[in-house]
Amino acid sequence: MARTKETRANAAPGAGTIFALRAIGLVLLARWLFSMAQMDLGAALSAMVSSPWACVNLVFLFLLIFLPGARAMAERPFHPLPQWLRQALRLFAFLGFLFAVWSIGAFAASAGWRRAAQAVAATNGWLLAAPALYAAVMWICRPRALWRTNIAARRFAIGRYAMALDPVTRTAIVWAERRKVGQYDARELSVRWALGQAMPAAPTPTPVVAFSGVGEAGVARASQGSATAPALAHGAFRRRQKIELLWDSPAAAGHNRQTVFRAALTSEGDRAAARALDTSLQQV
Repeated sequence: MARTKETRANAAPGAGTIFALRAIGLVLLARWLFSMAQMDLGAALSAMVSSPWACVNLVFLFLLIFLPGARAMAERPFHPLPQWLRQALRLFAFLGFLFAVWSIGAFAASAGWRRAAQAVAATNGWLLAAPALYAAVMWICRPRALWRTNIAARRFAIGRYAMALDPVTRTAIVWAERRKVGQYDARELSVRWALGQAMPAAPTPTPVVAFSGVGEAGVARASQGSATAPALAHGAFRRRQKIELLWDSPAAAGHNRQTVFRAALTSEGDRAAARALDTSLQQV
């Protein structure tokens, strides 16, 4: 069977994330080397040895540039980094962001805002760019699901959880970011909406691929299932909306009515995915 040739224009999903992280690491390294070049070599080395923050920066730059274990895969488009690497980068970036904001704030408080503005101009805006780069690393490595919601492909993403339904084997695989939570019988799963947070009004029907036969009956059941899914209110009430995925297996002793995951619906995409997942599970 003919295979599609890999080209540079057709990069694997996740390659952009790796490129962005390495670019940020190279920018930080270049700026650090430029700052050290203005000092004496012996003074720079002694300052690095006596400074724990310099060692933390060295480890952070090494992980950010080399990215050990990172690999772009089509099955995990939003998680090309290993879990430990992503969490380490978030931690180091958070520490770097706090240190940069604290040092810049302390300098502005002691020297005054006029001298702080002059320092920003003298460094070509680096005093503002450094915290922004650390914040960008934290944002790139934020918790998120493996993929976007694709109802036609029976893939759902709610918060940092991802779920894939197989209509042939009637199984469901749940992922928490890059970690696999487990594989379940889709007929034993159900969505529970948080009590006191569901609205009786009917939302806009969501297209759902049913597991049963295709026809008018399947379309009617899908429309009825989407109509019974609770609608969501506006404002702060919508931000507090939560759902739970329950696993009720009569054959598994001790696992009856177990919560697979609990997630808050913070965006319209999460709410649409939750309604579609609820409707799809009702069709099993």
